Amino acid sequence: MGGLGDICRFSVLVSLTSWRIDDTGWIESIYTCLGSEVPLDDEATEGKKLTSITGLEFLIGGVGGISVIAAVVWLILVRKKCKTKPSREMDAPPNALSQEHRSIKISLKEVHLATNNLSSSNFIGQGVAGKVYKGILSNGQRVAIKHITNDGHMETFVREVTSLSHVKHPNLVELLGQCDGEDESFLAYELCDNGNLSEWLFGKNKFLTWIQRLEIAMDCARGLWFLHTYPEGCIVHRDIKPTNILLGSNFEAKLSDFGLSKVINMGLSYVSSEVRGTFGYVDPEYQKNRHVHSSTDVYSFGMVLLQLISGQRVINLEVTRPMTLSKMAKNLIKGGDITEFADPKLNGVYSVEAFQLIFKLALSCTGLKQQRPSMEKVVAVLEKAHAVSETVKSLDSSFPSR
Repeated sequence: MGGLGDICRFSVLVSLTSWRIDDTGWIESIYTCLGSEVPLDDEATEGKKLTSITGLEFLIGGVGGISVIAAVVWLILVRKKCKTKPSREMDAPPNALSQEHRSIKISLKEVHLATNNLSSSNFIGQGVAGKVYKGILSNGQRVAIKHITNDGHMETFVREVTSLSHVKHPNLVELLGQCDGEDESFLAYELCDNGNLSEWLFGKNKFLTWIQRLEIAMDCARGLWFLHTYPEGCIVHRDIKPTNILLGSNFEAKLSDFGLSKVINMGLSYVSSEVRGTFGYVDPEYQKNRHVHSSTDVYSFGMVLLQLISGQRVINLEVTRPMTLSKMAKNLIKGGDITEFADPKLNGVYSVEAFQLIFKLALSCTGLKQQRPSMEKVVAVLEKAHAVSETVKSLDSSFPSR
């Protein structure tokens, strides 16, 4: 009968301590009342040895009782530690933000109120998955709302929601809300006042200074660096191009349109997938082997770099034999003055040294997969070019500074 009584008392003890496991003061009082001093301070929660449990021997008795009680207390402490100690996060590139889920559900009524019933006066663009409208939510937030119809592009909607909802960075456009239905869905993004890079490179009466072009390139590179080193797995955008690079009020660049993005799980170097992307920006090696890799984005970024310094389309269709921009650049480097590649709009106002750095960087990005730099190295070269270019600011009073 004594053994049964011990078991009953032991059960009561476990029940009491489990009931208020987070209240260390209360648990200490229970053990003190029983004649024990079990330390439950921070040092104990870090796994240090329990110092004294001898006063509990009367509950069960003997060495076996001490072992059982010690095990119970240890389990309680470990459980408490797991609940309170934050998990260690992997290092991330500079400017990484919190990755908590911040997008919210918005109603169809809210969407129509924000865009004046999808008025043509609020139409600002057309993407693969649908039209985009500017608007203002009821909380005063200015947004760009993408309208996705259920005509084969719902996969795009799902991928963008799952990708953007958890990934936050200053150089990635932020998803603020979503409205999903059976026949149509909507994604609400932060509104970038200066449109997209394509408009500024090729639009009439639009001009970007050399410094602005470098800063846009740095912003994009930092965004890609963050994606490629994301703790939960490398995120490959797969559709880097000027129309998917949005510009804020200060011309800060943000990557957008994650409808084609792929996540490469930790431990894998690539994933196999059908070839997706935009003609002229798709990595030729990806087209051959269908291996999605971070270098896939590096190639596309290299093409954008060539466009930033030349102001030219990705493929020159004005010649007898159409030629890609990368091939034009490679032919020029074999013999000739590479500054002939510079955008005439720059009117010679740029650092020749910085131009050469960017020109060579772009060619390395569009070269063979094994020879392409990581986005971390790309950022380093761009920052160097930017530092060198600071010396030419005095040549043009229109050079802005952030």
